[in-house]
Amino acid sequence: MRSNNELHGRHAIITGGGRGIGAAVAAELAQRGADLSLMGRNMDRLHRTAESIRDRCGSKVETHRLDVTELAAVAQAFAFAQKSLGPAYILVNNAGQAQAMPFPKMQPDFWERMMAVNLTSAFYCAQQVLPAMVEHGRGRVVNIASTAGLKGYPKISAYCASKHGLVGLTRALAVEYAKSGVTVNAVCPGYTETEMLDRAVSEVVDSMGKSPEEARALLTRKNPQGRLVKPEEVADAVAWLCSPEASAITGQAIAVAGGEVQ
Repeated sequence: MRSNNELHGRHAIITGGGRGIGAAVAAELAQRGADLSLMGRNMDRLHRTAESIRDRCGSKVETHRLDVTELAAVAQAFAFAQKSLGPAYILVNNAGQAQAMPFPKMQPDFWERMMAVNLTSAFYCAQQVLPAMVEHGRGRVVNIASTAGLKGYPKISAYCASKHGLVGLTRALAVEYAKSGVTVNAVCPGYTETEMLDRAVSEVVDSMGKSPEEARALLTRKNPQGRLVKPEEVADAVAWLCSPEASAITGQAIAVAGGEVQ
């Protein structure tokens, strides 16, 4: 973690902020001085993450229960958070879900759920913060996409489509808001050491008859560096995009994947 106050007093809202990449991003932004609103469905996880960050950084950290697929709930949670800590300077759309399904077996409800969690939710959340960002002439929106937003993978077509959509939304908003002082970027991690990876390992075990060790090795080999990405490495990329030094960076989809995507 980088320790400075470049984001002192700035309000950062992070969806899916209780664990994995979201928790790592929260810790890094707090280390740089930001006050946080952590949002997610599991309040126990959110509370534990918030308490840990308060102990280490002394930042203001609030938690909000939120299902990002419900527009009314998003509007209520964001209104409460911004009334409490002020207009958001940073929005990190991190909430997401990855699940494998062979295309011939895919049902409409599965497709719609992937779109709702991974793409529509970012639309809902961005609309809650962009007007105030424009009014103040500054802001950062960072969408956590995936290398699946930059290339295709078998048996996760719905996830790939949703993340490609998220990258497209990122690029369109970046152009639309280019003169406003607001930047919009995406960070696209490869396989990362999170609970989502554990689920991917389980799916490989079930579908291919591999052992957990073999499944993990198979996923690791996709990274040319021969390793898995750490959540903190993704958090560093997000924090840099939120820094004053990145004010000219917008509309980018930055892969954090050891060279898997070029």
